[in-house]
Amino acid sequence: MRLPSRLHMLFAVAVLAGSLALAGCPKSPVVTQARPGPVGPSASPSPGAGAGAPGAAGSSAGEIAVTRPAPPAETAIPGRPGAGAGAAGTAAAGASPLKDVFFEYDKAVVSADQRAALSDNVNWLKANSRVKIVIEGHCDERGTAEYNLGLGDRRTKALRDYLVASGIAADRIGTISYGKERPFVIGHDENAWKMNRRGHFAVQGQ
Repeated sequence: MRLPSRLHMLFAVAVLAGSLALAGCPKSPVVTQARPGPVGPSASPSPGAGAGAPGAAGSSAGEIAVTRPAPPAETAIPGRPGAGAGAAGTAAAGASPLKDVFFEYDKAVVSADQRAALSDNVNWLKANSRVKIVIEGHCDERGTAEYNLGLGDRRTKALRDYLVASGIAADRIGTISYGKERPFVIGHDENAWKMNRRGHFAVQGQ
């Protein structure tokens, strides 16, 4: 029976030919190209790879130190001490170009020994003719708050009238009374009280 033998041989030849065909056609190799990395000392390290906080001593050489700007300093008003300023307030008042004027107890009249300070203020205001001011009236701690507000108001008006009579335009002068609410010196004796009975000249602008 030759026919089955021939079929068997043809099948064997076909299998062998297919194997040779597969062996003779190898797959082409797949080439992948890596991305070029940073070259030279200017290359920056990857984020988080050994990097410390910006500006820290342990930062790597390639980092750029970043520092936060300092907060702006507070702007003080020349010559205006805060409440309870005490001795520090006295130093602050010295920065004002205008002098404080002091009053006797329960008085709103400019005494003779305070006119020299007022004259100096008049001369400064004439030399700086575009400057506007506010006169603040202050009192010592004795008496009610309501009474001292009224007393401080009378003191500012006495000082304002003196400046106007000396040739300072009235529209350059404002007034406000703080009564006993903003003591210049903290204390409960005459040494403190005499410093708190005053008119303060605050420069407002030009």
